Amino acid sequence: MSNRVDAYARAIYEIVAAEGFLAEAEDELFRFARTFEANDDLRMALSDPGIPAARRQAVVEDLLGGKALIASKAIASFIVGIGRASHLPEIIDRFVELSAESRSREVAEVRSAVALSDEQVSRLAAALGKATGKQVEVKVVVDDSVLGGIVARIGDIVIDGSVRNRIDQLKEQI
Repeated sequence: MSNRVDAYARAIYEIVAAEGFLAEAEDELFRFARTFEANDDLRMALSDPGIPAARRQAVVEDLLGGKALIASKAIASFIVGIGRASHLPEIIDRFVELSAESRSREVAEVRSAVALSDEQVSRLAAALGKATGKQVEVKVVVDDSVLGGIVARIGDIVIDGSVRNRIDQLKEQI
């Protein structure tokens, strides 16, 4: 991880923690980073140095609109405006890690074909915590390619309980 990514993430953490919006900003920025990663057109538009910074920032403002905290919009807009959009997912992921570390937790990125209820997320956090021996905070990403089940990543540990993985295993057995 580059020192620059870590420096931006630490600065974002300090600002958001000081403002008292850590959990909400963490969730909003995490979701924005996943949207950024999943959408090629968005990623290209926000990363294009040929597009004026103000226009790229306006795209961020339109996307987050009234759905996010002013702090979350400002942070995402700042990253895009200074030309670091290509590093946005890394910066936000490091920020999320720092936030989780401050609560003595590990972040589990869980990919699911459908949105999970709060109860399902709680049960999943408990099960992943038991499996890894760590306090786990679950961040859910809806991913159509999963087909069914889930894929969880906690640091370097990947637990693949997806239908796609099971189909691949069956193919290998046959």
